[in-house]
Amino acid sequence: MGEFIWQKAITMLNKVLILSASAGAGHTRAAQALERAFQQADAAREIRHFDTLDYTNKLFRTLYSKAYIELVNKLPEVPGWFYDKLDKPWQNERRRLALDKLNTRPFVKMLKEYQPDLIVCTHFLPAEIVSWLKAKERLSSRQAIVVTDFDVHAMWLCHHYERYFVAREEARVYLEAIGIPAEKITVSGIPIDPVFAEAKDKFEMRRKHGLKPDVPTILMSAGGFGVGAMDGLIQSLLPMQHAAQVVAICGRNEELKQRIEKMRAPAGSRVTIKPIGYTTEMDEWMTAADVVLGKPGGLTTSEALAKGLVFVVVNPIPGQEERNSDHLLEAGAGLRCNNLPVLSWKLDQLLSDEKRFAQMRANALKIARPRAAEEIVKTLRGA
Repeated sequence: MGEFIWQKAITMLNKVLILSASAGAGHTRAAQALERAFQQADAAREIRHFDTLDYTNKLFRTLYSKAYIELVNKLPEVPGWFYDKLDKPWQNERRRLALDKLNTRPFVKMLKEYQPDLIVCTHFLPAEIVSWLKAKERLSSRQAIVVTDFDVHAMWLCHHYERYFVAREEARVYLEAIGIPAEKITVSGIPIDPVFAEAKDKFEMRRKHGLKPDVPTILMSAGGFGVGAMDGLIQSLLPMQHAAQVVAICGRNEELKQRIEKMRAPAGSRVTIKPIGYTTEMDEWMTAADVVLGKPGGLTTSEALAKGLVFVVVNPIPGQEERNSDHLLEAGAGLRCNNLPVLSWKLDQLLSDEKRFAQMRANALKIARPRAAEEIVKTLRGA
């Protein structure tokens, strides 16, 4: 009965508020994907997407976003240590909530004034604050929480919500085991832009973007913020025996793009490099590629799976990216390189085994959920 009331009530949506936090680009991209899916479905009269950190003080915002990115680049073991230390369901929530409440007063004010019908959170910070306001009966909005990694960390857990959306069946089983009611969990996949579900021709995309049509293509991405040691990865690819073209997506990191533009392959190398800055055509670059190389963030991984790419994992951030990596390896959709000097050899081995390569691509498509954003919107509307 409760499920019926939930679905019936939210088919008549007036205001939908999607909340992310710009601590890394993935949470924002997931929110943007949902915003577009809501718009395409004409599911509400008003749809807004806010970055929660815009409604916090400057120090808190810096620590949450810029400091995190700095740590990922320079001391990745630190966020990894915190990830494991804090992954204890229901144990650290009071202290964390006390800190977050202190620093999010403008956010609370905005929520109380706006009073949306439905709040969809793609980050645990707003989800926690919304849960607290609902507990205090200071907010009547329904809340849906969309987990943007393949595992569910304890920081995503809260007590007052209407629905969890998770990436895979294992995450559903885990949530049920720690007390989340089964009827409040939907296995949807991680929401990516609906454009990734559109069929596009690989060779047409290669021609459009100035790539050779018949050469294996490796896509490397530093994310929207240009995070990661891409220079060293490219140097490790240059000894490859197979001809290959490497597309290096540098994001907004113009300094990184300029460094890569100045790189020159040694005489005899069969590898060419094409650096790209920030792009809104990632679906086309992924369509053109055969392999994605780098860090398996939740959104990047989901986009790559949607395009049937083999994921070669290098230097995953300890914590969530290592767990994402485990799921790729378990599904037979990726491989991991722990030592850069053997990266070119591992890729040569992969490209030499056509049967293995084809099977890995098939495995990627098997676990892909390219229409996750659409499925989430349909569930929230009760369709």
